[in-house]
Amino acid sequence: MTLDAKQSTERAIGVAVLVFAAIAPALLTDYWLDAILTQTLIFGLGAASLIFLSAYGGMISLTQTALMGIAGYTLGNMVSKGGEGGETKGLLLGWNPTVSLILALLITVFIAVILGAVASRSYGIYFLMLTLTFGVIANLFFGSVTKLGGFSPIAAIDKRAPGWIGDVVNDGHRPRLYYIALICAVIAYAMIRYLIRTPFGVSFQGIRDEPVRMASLGFTVPLHRTLAFAFAGFLAAVAGVLAAWWQGQMSPGSLGLQATIELLVMAVIGGLLRVEGAWLGAFAFIVINDQTTNRIPSEGLWVIGGTFNTVVGFVFLAIVIISPDGLMGIWERLWSLRRPGGGSEHPEPAVSAVGTESS
Repeated sequence: MTLDAKQSTERAIGVAVLVFAAIAPALLTDYWLDAILTQTLIFGLGAASLIFLSAYGGMISLTQTALMGIAGYTLGNMVSKGGEGGETKGLLLGWNPTVSLILALLITVFIAVILGAVASRSYGIYFLMLTLTFGVIANLFFGSVTKLGGFSPIAAIDKRAPGWIGDVVNDGHRPRLYYIALICAVIAYAMIRYLIRTPFGVSFQGIRDEPVRMASLGFTVPLHRTLAFAFAGFLAAVAGVLAAWWQGQMSPGSLGLQATIELLVMAVIGGLLRVEGAWLGAFAFIVINDQTTNRIPSEGLWVIGGTFNTVVGFVFLAIVIISPDGLMGIWERLWSLRRPGGGSEHPEPAVSAVGTESS
């Protein structure tokens, strides 16, 4: 099998997935559309921001969940009214939802630029721990500053969506929010695929592989890494706004350590080397969560603990052992077996858990 045949197969699968996604509201139950697919699209977008940095920059960032939370909190504080709106937490500014949406995205990207500039000269485990520190600081900040919400959630954010978006709460089984999330996911994927083919994207991948050599060629390595972090921050901000509308509220737990680990697990399950793995990993994670929490009696899982964290831990361990590149890695291996002699035509550089190229 040639590389062209593989690409054609992947395109056909992609088209089939998009067609199914477009008609999903007519085929699936309200529960599956809202609790499974909509959530998959939203958190898959957040995981895509993480995988973009990891796959093409060797930067595994644990700040993406925090950036999602910052966008959601910023939006919630701006649109909440209090009074007749019933909200009691946050700044209760009551600003125009469209203006608030734009400002929430801009503020989050601005914060991402600052955080990216601070972390841009760190590599490997130091970058990983520094971005984790950013996430912890964001969680403690929003939990401690009661004026911005404190440990009680900012509620009714979904009731303050812009008029041109419509009512994402009382729209039947919420296909409106599903389609918004689907459009955002498709655009984000297209943006990533386009960006990595631009001169900036190619140089960013060169920095991933040989940062010292790229610097000697005249490239400003910290600036490239900062701009890439800002782009990933924008994707996370969009995911954060969608998550705020889907959940209807924001609390410190939305950007806490558990949420950070869950987003990382989604990315690892899907595969840190392929952007498509973001949504595949999110879907697998959410379905496992749904099945173990709502479908399977805990008595039937007593051997492995009977809880979601235990089950997903075993699944995570199995996937990492069988395929360190996640579910997308399994696809790559299955495809390589179809070619005489096996092996991939153009193997991706392997990225280790700390974001450095492994030999």
